[in-house]
Amino acid sequence: MAEAASSSTFVRAQRYIGERVTAALAQVDPTTVARMVEILSRAPQIFVYGAGRSGIVGRAFAMRLVQTGLRAYVIGESVTPIVRKGDAVVIVSGQGESYSSIQTANIVRREGAELIVLTGRPTSKLAHTASLLLTIEFGDDAERPRFAPLGTLFESAALRFTDAVIAEVLAARGESEASMRRRHAIMV
Repeated sequence: MAEAASSSTFVRAQRYIGERVTAALAQVDPTTVARMVEILSRAPQIFVYGAGRSGIVGRAFAMRLVQTGLRAYVIGESVTPIVRKGDAVVIVSGQGESYSSIQTANIVRREGAELIVLTGRPTSKLAHTASLLLTIEFGDDAERPRFAPLGTLFESAALRFTDAVIAEVLAARGESEASMRRRHAIMV
């Protein structure tokens, strides 16, 4: 009996998350995405930052950027170079209020790099620092805590969003899955 209840919760949760994420991403302005791709394509170096689960999404995005042939790094890694004027920095943050994200944004702005912020809150402190702001907003409802606790909706949407941006980068650069595969890290 508990197995059937668990299975039905799973089905309802995956539908709920999928529908909410799809609806939120449909609200993203394609011209803002085009501007993001333009910034990323011309930047000598791209840096990605996020705290917690947003950071995991950011790391996945940085990996895909490298596989498209761009030079990308994750802020906080020991081999990450310094940010310079002309570089692009992407910060992923659901609430846009984490101290580390705001501190990173302030450093980026001081250095003169383009700052792309992907957040769920367009009025957050982090959002106000952005050169380019992309928001994925979710209204709350009674089912969210049960089916998508904490930042699940934003994080799921941010992963889908960044993967879709990669498709746009591929098209803009004339790249393909085959060229990406040649740049895919060999993991042992």
